Amino acid sequence: MKKFFKYLGIGFLLLIICLLFWVASNLKDQHPGYAVDLKILNNPPSQLYAGFSAMSITPAVPDRWDDKNNNAEYDSGETFTDGNGNGKFDPVWIAGFGNNKPANGIHDELWARAMVIDDGKTRLAIVVLDAIGFMNNDIIDVRDLISKEAGITYAIISSTHTHEGPDLLGMWGKSPFSSGVNPDHIKFVKSQAVKAIETAAKNIRPVHLSISEDLTGAMPLVLDTRMPEVFDSGLRMIQVLDKENGKTLGTLISFGDHPETLWSDNLLLTSDFPHYVREGIEKGVFSKDSLMKAGVGGVTVYASAALGGLMTTHPRLTVKDPFSGEEFKAPTFEKAAAQGKSMANLALLAMDKPLEIIDSASISIVAKTVPIPLDNTMFKLAAMLGIMKRGTMGWMKMKSELAVVKIGPISMVTIPGELYPEILNGGVESPEGQDFKISPVETPSIREMMPGKYKFMFGLANDEIGYIVPKSQWDEKAPYTYGKEGRPYGEVNSLGPETAPTIHKNIKEMLEELK
Repeated sequence: MKKFFKYLGIGFLLLIICLLFWVASNLKDQHPGYAVDLKILNNPPSQLYAGFSAMSITPAVPDRWDDKNNNAEYDSGETFTDGNGNGKFDPVWIAGFGNNKPANGIHDELWARAMVIDDGKTRLAIVVLDAIGFMNNDIIDVRDLISKEAGITYAIISSTHTHEGPDLLGMWGKSPFSSGVNPDHIKFVKSQAVKAIETAAKNIRPVHLSISEDLTGAMPLVLDTRMPEVFDSGLRMIQVLDKENGKTLGTLISFGDHPETLWSDNLLLTSDFPHYVREGIEKGVFSKDSLMKAGVGGVTVYASAALGGLMTTHPRLTVKDPFSGEEFKAPTFEKAAAQGKSMANLALLAMDKPLEIIDSASISIVAKTVPIPLDNTMFKLAAMLGIMKRGTMGWMKMKSELAVVKIGPISMVTIPGELYPEILNGGVESPEGQDFKISPVETPSIREMMPGKYKFMFGLANDEIGYIVPKSQWDEKAPYTYGKEGRPYGEVNSLGPETAPTIHKNIKEMLEELK
């Protein structure tokens, strides 16, 4: 009997050791020694060159299933049609709203859309994926795959944060304890992002940059669902024109709103309202069969700005068709189309009257790797169990990345998650009920510190770390801020209360260098 317990104890000890090794392997930095520390400053202005491309990242959805109880979840007993004849159900897990949501078809293509801009010395790539997010370790993989012939100095890879695409982060599988990532699809997304960058680099031409803005017209299309009410609903555009023939090569547009207008019952893969924005800018805006505003052609790259807070076109928000006046409240493709058409029409009208046109400038870049403390218990568990496959940098610190860019009168800031707009535009508060009895930390606002006249911010850029909440508004414990009865949502999907101060401090230092 003593030998039995002895061997049982040894077996249990070996199991614990194996478990610890497994957890350690999941937490291991996937790119040890990799760190960005880039400074390109003070080069003389020169002719600008640019190129665009778009590559599909839509996965195959071979099977269809019968949602018998209409709960948008694949429950036990529900049947499927075996589209590829392999005898099993092949789910593509939709990310953003909840677990156990396999796609039931494809509404529109998902894309990796790229713009490459070059001043003769520095070549910058900006890629936007129709994805819930893309982690920093995956970004590094993409950079490693880009050919030297493409000549890319630095690549910014961001995500629209569509809640209607496949899980690329691991958190929306069958259950909270199973990853929804398909390894083959992740490889495909990476290869297509590389192709988008390399093709855009091959397409570069001497260009004019036509800069335009509409900072108020799209405000009715988005709600701020958490106090204080601060938005990032301005439309900011850079139309890139071939210097020799005047044709539009592409357009870069940014706006701060969650692409989740279709809400949680939708089971078709789609980029949500950005699909209609891009289609409208490229091909024109239609009311039924009538062309209401001509498009400009080229490839439109749509980037999400500050959408934390939570910026959303909620089901309680009514969206009006800009031409027919028809109103849509329930989350449908008609509502997403009305939203996208409205935004495209506003953008095209603004582009008719550019604020400034430039064809020469220098590209300045300051970029660096930043460790951010990981204080979220569920995120720690997901990292340890390998559900969220990204590793850590040191003990429970996420390796992430920040960048600031200046191109003549244009400045750009990249943020690796869902930034609360008050950090970007001002208006951080210290409300009663806050967990930390402090004054606002993230001041002055980022846009206040940015140089130049035209200030772009790209969210979910080079990483997705979740919500970036002002520390003085952090609220996990009762009493809750603004008289609410329960805790707000943002903190649930944030690395922790030090995330915003860490990012703000580093961006401030980097912008001082950029100036």
